Amino acid sequence: MKHVISPLDLTIDETSHMLNLADKIYNDRKAYSEKCKGMKIATLFYEPSTRTRLSFEAAMLNLGGNVLGFSSAQSSSAAKGESVADTIRVVSRYADICAIRHPKEGAPLVASLHSLIPIINAGDGGHNHPTQTFADLFTIRKLKGRLDNLKIGFCGDLKFGRTVHSLINAMARYENNSFVLISPAELRVPQYMREGVLASPNVSYVETNNLEEVMGDLDVLYMTRVQRERFFNEEDYVRLKDSFILDTKKMEYASKDMIVMHPLPRVNEISPEVDSDPRAVYFDQANYGVYTRMALILMLLGLDKD
Repeated sequence: MKHVISPLDLTIDETSHMLNLADKIYNDRKAYSEKCKGMKIATLFYEPSTRTRLSFEAAMLNLGGNVLGFSSAQSSSAAKGESVADTIRVVSRYADICAIRHPKEGAPLVASLHSLIPIINAGDGGHNHPTQTFADLFTIRKLKGRLDNLKIGFCGDLKFGRTVHSLINAMARYENNSFVLISPAELRVPQYMREGVLASPNVSYVETNNLEEVMGDLDVLYMTRVQRERFFNEEDYVRLKDSFILDTKKMEYASKDMIVMHPLPRVNEISPEVDSDPRAVYFDQANYGVYTRMALILMLLGLDKD
């Protein structure tokens, strides 16, 4: 039994297999419409979510399976004080696979230690978000044709942004990728990322607080939301929330084939006027997440062979 707590829990070969499978499903969804008939996914979301929760549920329904779970901690026995360990001990007797989102880092790992079924981390605090990373990899590969030899800019909240941390970890495994980290000083990448993946001799990165001056060099611009829920006080959030706003004027600095990604939801960090730019691919990115989650579910259930 395999769990996916970090994007690195899949090897490069396994990741490639998953992306290839997602591409097959994308091109012929009907062929996979009964792969999980009679099976159930439990979606345990202790934290609000739209895309991640619904895309997991859509993925399982597309595969012919069923869904059970909860959409907030208050609608579960966590409100009565039940531990994650006890919850998963019970739920893993009801379902075949489980996706869990939790505001505390490490909660999905704890769940995996007590589970009878595969656990997928659907986001834990500011730590990891592997299935968003798989959707990101699929998007980049589909639209840029490769996962190596890319210059990727990450802009906004790089301190608390679990999607950023996950994607940097994943992209660092491919050859000749470089990172441009664009943020205010208060939201720079955390120390554990600096001492870990960014300190690796094969990783190249620069840091800046000027988006316009680096946009022309980027293959991918990954925008992020300044996350109110990660801040300890409202004053710091209000001061930093408008640090970077991407608009059509800034898009003039970018190359004609750069793509703009965003894990969503956005607040105001991307102006709606950018949506009509063909380089804005964040809604396609959200769509691709359904197919990568379908592929991952099949892999973890051992149903990925034709």
